[in-house]
Amino acid sequence: MMDDDRHVDTSTAARAQPTSDDVILQVSNLGKQFGGVAAVSGVDLDVYRHETLAIIGPNGAGKTTFYNLLSGRMQPTSGRIVFDGRDITGLPPHRISRLGVSRSFQINNIFEDMTVRENVEVAVTAFRGDSHRWANVASRNVPIQDEADGLLARLSLSTLADRRAGTISYGDKRLVEIAVVLATRPHLVLLDEPTAGMTPDETHRVTDLIMSLRASGDYTFLITEHDMNVVFGLADRILVMHRGQKLVLGTPQEVRTHPEVRRAYLGDAEEEIAT
Repeated sequence: MMDDDRHVDTSTAARAQPTSDDVILQVSNLGKQFGGVAAVSGVDLDVYRHETLAIIGPNGAGKTTFYNLLSGRMQPTSGRIVFDGRDITGLPPHRISRLGVSRSFQINNIFEDMTVRENVEVAVTAFRGDSHRWANVASRNVPIQDEADGLLARLSLSTLADRRAGTISYGDKRLVEIAVVLATRPHLVLLDEPTAGMTPDETHRVTDLIMSLRASGDYTFLITEHDMNVVFGLADRILVMHRGQKLVLGTPQEVRTHPEVRRAYLGDAEEEIAT
């Protein structure tokens, strides 16, 4: 366990006395234990509407477990998760998604034998609660196809709509997965390593897309990411996790210069992103 004075929250400089209406996600004393090991321990976090909050930390810091708890893929051992005023602690993933929290995964989660458009159509149909989702795709349900085409246009993927998803580039597959996430009409989007394995050009496309989506005012983003240039370029605030706990929460500049972060995580990487 870390001493209490290491749980530093430096976010007050960014937002003074936020009201309850500013908070879309409230995490209180969240914990997850596996046997005697605490993967996540006592995490408190308020996420503000329309912000981009990045979560960083070394391997084993608890980031993936934290995401699994927020999205319902794991049940917490302790604590509470409130989304948009509603307690979602322990709800299954499909109910959390329907309430407006959607997640992408580090590994592509698309149907590679289907076209790009069909992947998005399946997600649109599932969100609408239609039990005949495969029939809707096969029959070219026009309203569903139109909605899918609108999402593909928004993500500059229209030219790939009729391509089989397995044949497109890795970067385009990640964009298709984001389109699938957006098809559920989320208010809070959890992106898990969105630029992992990408070329510099692909990384640039994805970061530009996230910036564009954020500027629309339609979404709040939580992002886990190992590329510190992406993190410091996108994030309004950064949560640093260490050994399952919240180490620091603050603006990029506050996190960049915090001595505990430099010792526990950034190290040499801090030199690369220093201004």
